[in-house]
Amino acid sequence: MTSQNDENLPASSSNVISLEADSPRPSQIDEVVVPGKRKRYSKAWKHFKLVYVDGVPYGQCKYCKSQYKNAKNCGTTSMWDHLRKCAKKPRGEGDIEGDDEGHYFDQDVSRKQLAHAIILHEYPLSIVDHVGFRNFVASLQPMFKMVSRNTIKNDILKIFDNLKSKTASLLDKVTSRVAITTDMWTSNSNKKGFMAITGQFIDDSWSIQSHIFRFVYVPAPHDKDALCSALVNCLFDWNLERRISTITVDNSSTNNAMMRTLLDEKLNKRDLLLDGQVFHVRYAAHILNLIVQEGLKVIGESIGKIRDSVLYWIGSAGRIERFEEVARLLRCSCKKNLEYDCPTRWNSTYLMLRTALEYKEVFKKLSLTDSNYKSYPTEEQWSLAEDVCGKLKLFYHITEQFSGTQYPTSSQYFTKVCEIKMELEDWAKSFNHLISSMAFAMLLKFQKYWDDVHVMMGIAAIFDPRYKMKLVEFFLPQIYGKDASTKIQEIRSHCYDLFHDYNSRLSSPRGSFEVCSSSEVANLIEGDRLSSFDRFVASSRATMEKKSELDLYLEESLLPPDSII
Repeated sequence: MTSQNDENLPASSSNVISLEADSPRPSQIDEVVVPGKRKRYSKAWKHFKLVYVDGVPYGQCKYCKSQYKNAKNCGTTSMWDHLRKCAKKPRGEGDIEGDDEGHYFDQDVSRKQLAHAIILHEYPLSIVDHVGFRNFVASLQPMFKMVSRNTIKNDILKIFDNLKSKTASLLDKVTSRVAITTDMWTSNSNKKGFMAITGQFIDDSWSIQSHIFRFVYVPAPHDKDALCSALVNCLFDWNLERRISTITVDNSSTNNAMMRTLLDEKLNKRDLLLDGQVFHVRYAAHILNLIVQEGLKVIGESIGKIRDSVLYWIGSAGRIERFEEVARLLRCSCKKNLEYDCPTRWNSTYLMLRTALEYKEVFKKLSLTDSNYKSYPTEEQWSLAEDVCGKLKLFYHITEQFSGTQYPTSSQYFTKVCEIKMELEDWAKSFNHLISSMAFAMLLKFQKYWDDVHVMMGIAAIFDPRYKMKLVEFFLPQIYGKDASTKIQEIRSHCYDLFHDYNSRLSSPRGSFEVCSSSEVANLIEGDRLSSFDRFVASSRATMEKKSELDLYLEESLLPPDSII
């Protein structure tokens, strides 16, 4: 900026004084101040600089040097008109429009926002051809040049390629292993199957990262070979085949076969943790669903009656209105709508039962006035449904915790699964025959999967500084009784095996320091004596320290329960 002393120089046709001698980029200017004059707040001055010719102020374009008179009554309209057609304006500045309130239009920014909107809300690409949408956009900003569906498709692919490049760069920098989660999804419209592959890892700043690596169409049949091929292609495309920690899948027979194929034929076990012993992880929420479904089969008749009742009263608009009218007459406090459950999703069955129980008196009154309503449950069936709903409340809340996405839950799994095991054993002692039968069926299913998951869940609990070995030592005696010590040692051994596996991969080829020989000591003394002594002490100390980091960690006191959020 020119100093105030320069501002006092006389202005003439041979002496043009610029307030912006260095011509900074527009983003560097917020306002133009002329000493003794009013401030110039118009955003047009981000693209023009004030010059004086024969004492008359002009706005000079920073790109093409065109000048426009800026007398008191001229304003900045001519300057804005020039910006729209300035041929020398850099492409990075976009198509700019504005006013004294600071409103701008940038064609490139608007195109990016349109692409993001289509991605975020899953709009069809053809939306750019819809007459109503085009008219709406034109009413907001006539200067926006609507793009074709091919252009917006290319814009979306550029966004994808940019994000993929950033994710690849991030993966190249991190040193941790990557946990893979995969699941199948079926489109409602064309019934085609797609595989979603997600990776979670800890970056170098110790933040949890989660990225979708691939969402790919998998042609039928969805057998182990098709699923394995889609997953392997993704792993090799991202160079992850040697960096995997675990792969988590739901507990279907096809996925079990796929994981065996991966281990035996596609991946090198030596690149995996513990040679692949902890490679296959099953969805805890899916296992929980299988356990509960096994129990619900026992009391299927009672649940079926309530399900039929709900289906009857939501079967038509007239019945819904009548149900709501009776609920108002009985002053029912429940404001929830009746919903038909999905039989394969037990939590939806729980929610259906919970709502239906609150409308029990409404169902009862309607059964007395509607001769076509023949599926009203008996009192015994209502009572059983109430007992089951109370039992399933625990499972419902645990499923919600297992399904959390904004916080890590692995250290909670062990506690919750142990609580489920002990709760089921209590149910098995119930005097209600159906409840005890349900509990026994669920326990059999639970035991089938418990041996597959308890080791990994136990290790996750050990590495939570609030629990360490204490949580394992507290729960397993209640589950295994006299055999608990063997199971505790099993989990502890796996924990140490995992620690040594990580340690061996990070250590130097020599593995550990050795005590220096007499000749090595002589060589050390030849150099700087103090630094040689320090190296000698460091090398000797390494062999003297018997305890590993894991030993020291387990010996430390537990952190307070509320110290980690």
